[in-house]
Amino acid sequence: MSINSATPVMLLGGRENALAVTRNLGRRGVTMRVSNVPGSWAMQSRFCAESYPVPDGTPVSEYWEELLLGPDSSRFHGQVIFACNDPALVFVAEHRDALRQHYLIVDSDPDLQLALLDKQKTLELARRAGVPAPNYWSISNLADIEKIRGDIHYPVMVKPIDTHSFSKVFGRKLFIIESSFDELKEKIRLSHEQNMDVMVVEMIPGPDSLLTSYNTFIDSAGNRLFDFTKSVFRRYPKNRGSGCYHKTEWLPEVAELGQKFFTGIGFCGIGNVEFKRDPRDGQYKIIESNARFVATHELFVRAGAPSDLLIYCYLTGQPVPEFGMYRQLLRMWYPVRDYRSFRELHKLGELSFLGWIASLMHAQIFPVLSFSDPLPFLKTLLKSTSG
Repeated sequence: MSINSATPVMLLGGRENALAVTRNLGRRGVTMRVSNVPGSWAMQSRFCAESYPVPDGTPVSEYWEELLLGPDSSRFHGQVIFACNDPALVFVAEHRDALRQHYLIVDSDPDLQLALLDKQKTLELARRAGVPAPNYWSISNLADIEKIRGDIHYPVMVKPIDTHSFSKVFGRKLFIIESSFDELKEKIRLSHEQNMDVMVVEMIPGPDSLLTSYNTFIDSAGNRLFDFTKSVFRRYPKNRGSGCYHKTEWLPEVAELGQKFFTGIGFCGIGNVEFKRDPRDGQYKIIESNARFVATHELFVRAGAPSDLLIYCYLTGQPVPEFGMYRQLLRMWYPVRDYRSFRELHKLGELSFLGWIASLMHAQIFPVLSFSDPLPFLKTLLKSTSG
């Protein structure tokens, strides 16, 4: 379908998601502007008309405030702004009133957006909405651990309240504790030494293939522009890393739970919520929620669920394309990360080489590689070989 592409878009932050949005809207004639750390994939795309790299040593929030709200920002006024990572969500939430005076931004409650960045508050919101969640314990000091010693059933996770900051310090999303109370105390002590707020969360057993997610956009009147679910084959590292092999799959029960969660907390805007099915009781239980485009956005687009286009049309006052059922069982593959996943699972006796190869005998969608837009992949390849 043809759209009026006259309104530019500015993307703040992001990785694969920002690249996918840049490609999809850029192909439709939208002027795509990207601001991120130097070398980000979206800024290297041929569909990126203008890039604004954040100078080294400058906090992204300070740079974006000057860029979009400073004395020379009038040239950007009227454009759409999409936040594509957690720091961008924080920036937009904290400057929402000022940004709304000059830009088109997603309808949202800034307090609720910030709450969803807090993993403990997310679980609290889920319970209030009547959505199943794993058991968790708030930990403010080591004395709190002693109080729950008898309540913990291993394995458990030491999970950060702010994943983004935790990952920058420790290079991982969380700590998994298999059976040792002393190790649990040590990981919490280590986290507190780095001024990281953490909680202890029950770890839902079972493989990563039990992970699913629901995605939607809810306008200020409570209308959903689309509903989309997908599932995961593998993550790396197992049970705590990022997804490395995904597939589109319509899962009505997951969609119903996702709708219940967002309706129950009064959410509007871009919504993603992840679940894992607990093999002990068969229930899907919430893992986390994000209020932005996710890493697998290219999979959405290729499946016929271009949520960025639908939201762009909505924000610019155009008729929103009608959304129906999307293509099923399309697969997105991260080759290097998934190979590492295979090696890990193979050592554990959970996946044979032939089993891994058989799982890949399908057409694959890649998050970065594109023959019509090769530079992001080529620069990534060059960097990896030279490093």
